[in-house]
Amino acid sequence: QWQLVESGGGLVQPGGSLRLSCAASGFTLDYYTIGWFRQAPGKEREGVSCISRGGGSTNYGDSVKGRFTISRDNAKTTVYLQMNSLKPEDTAVYYCAADWRPLSDICTFTRGHYTFWGQGTQVTVSS
Repeated sequence: QWQLVESGGGLVQPGGSLRLSCAASGFTLDYYTIGWFRQAPGKEREGVSCISRGGGSTNYGDSVKGRFTISRDNAKTTVYLQMNSLKPEDTAVYYCAADWRPLSDICTFTRGHYTFWGQGTQVTVSS
């Protein structure tokens, strides 16, 4: 069964750090762009970061630029999201998703392009 599994969420104080992981099961990530999205209660799901299949292209949402870093290890079929200087407004459920792009090394936040989604991991930033 093909699936994505997020881990690494939790409760952290403002200014703290977390590293989220997105692991693929049943398939490899070599030809997939991977995106991280988040959804806070009562808000739309928004793009946080994405990384192209080769890692040559990354994008970040304006609210996380300079604080979050995305990376991937295709050998381990895992994508990471390092989150530093966390703020209460970063509180949300974080989802990773996979976009099949065997011939392209770009990434976007267009949710309709992402065909596989994980179940999400909760991140809570609070003192």
